[in-house]
Amino acid sequence: FPGWSLTKRVFNAVAGAMVARGLLDVHEPVRIAAWRAPGDPRGTISYDHLLRMSSGLAFSERYEDPFSDVTTMLFAARGAGAYAAARPLDAAPGTVWRYTSGTSNVLAEALREHLPANLRYLDLPRRLLFEPLGMASAVVELDEATTFIASSYMHATARDWARFGALFAADGVWEGRRLLPEGWVAYSRTSAPADASGQYGAHFWLQHAEARELAARATAYPLPDDAFFAGGFAGQRITIVPSRGTVIVRLGYTLD
Repeated sequence: FPGWSLTKRVFNAVAGAMVARGLLDVHEPVRIAAWRAPGDPRGTISYDHLLRMSSGLAFSERYEDPFSDVTTMLFAARGAGAYAAARPLDAAPGTVWRYTSGTSNVLAEALREHLPANLRYLDLPRRLLFEPLGMASAVVELDEATTFIASSYMHATARDWARFGALFAADGVWEGRRLLPEGWVAYSRTSAPADASGQYGAHFWLQHAEARELAARATAYPLPDDAFFAGGFAGQRITIVPSRGTVIVRLGYTLD
């Protein structure tokens, strides 16, 4: 099944696995060559800013517009990450929250610069996540520049999407082996400082006040407070409830 933006959360985990190996610090500046020029304000963007959708990069996420940044990036640009990284700032990094697929592809582009000698870029998701989790079906597509399209283009069976969710339900541990660093799941489900609504963490969606109120009206059994989720363009959902050790995967197209 196509994941669309479920893919973004997988690259949260790829980044987390690299942090666990000492290969990445989320608070360091993003390693994009074009941003290193003296005086380029994009040079202050950190991986934390990308994960929290607070980079400040100008980017239009309008799928109904065939000429918007997101449609151009996904369907016309040779390199998705390079396209997004070339966008200018329209806000200071860390000050404005804006959900954009471009930031996830910038993340995928920048991870190339953190590889040890024994790990190829094209092996990142497989070696760090898919093999340890037993996600044999998982495939992430590449753009023409051979960079992962981390915003949108991963495919997996429902059971393998659930394996991914189970890693987060178990605080980053799978079958006794820690794949994500201690505190990474808590970091992922902590609201982004620039998001006043409280609906977004680090590449994961959270239960914000409006959602809690809606759930309270709809059912006598609202989700536990620690529930959070991954969401995809066509209604895909992975709901993760650590306190219950529960993961719910829904891939139908009739969400509403």
